[in-house]
Amino acid sequence: MPGRRDECDKCHADLHACKNCRHYDPKSYNDCREPQADRVQEKDRSNFCDFFEVGQGAGGVSERDKLRAAAEALFKKK
Repeated sequence: MPGRRDECDKCHADLHACKNCRHYDPKSYNDCREPQADRVQEKDRSNFCDFFEVGQGAGGVSERDKLRAAAEALFKKK
């Protein structure tokens, strides 16, 4: 499990951040499915959350980015 100060080797983004956690869910209250977690303002910055667990898509391309790329490819002019 990444520590609070660990960063991605390629892009230097914080790893121990809400957006990399398996509990992160923008549709949930405070964007988190863990009801006991404290509120975190900056979801892409490192934090001290004790409930952090590496998510399945951590460090990958978000679903939104995948959909946008597919739409752009579909409507791309030749």
